[in-house]
Amino acid sequence: QVQLVESGGGLVQAGGSLRLSCAASGRDRRLDVMGWFRQAPGKEREFVAAIRWSGGTTAYADSVKGRFTISRDNARNTVYLQMNSLKPEDTAVYYCAASPILGRVAALYGYWGQGTQVSVSS
Repeated sequence: QVQLVESGGGLVQAGGSLRLSCAASGRDRRLDVMGWFRQAPGKEREFVAAIRWSGGTTAYADSVKGRFTISRDNARNTVYLQMNSLKPEDTAVYYCAASPILGRVAALYGYWGQGTQVSVSS
């Protein structure tokens, strides 16, 4: 059973940085993609970034491109989301998720972490 545990959220001022981590245990190698999504109050969950364990192919939402970087450490079964130049509109609960397919649709991801809160003050 795949388990995903996020960490690294917190409160930061606009323009600051945070790094989120997602540790995967019980990894199923068919689940080659790890994604980050976020959900703000009253809004739908939205795609942020994704990466393949094999080869490292990445994808980003336009809203975070150039500010956020997704990476992975295969030896540690951990995926990271480095978030720079944070804006108040980045405030949300951030979730990591696992999928066999690289995509931007939440329905492709069958395993989810519990989420970590990121709050950006203006």
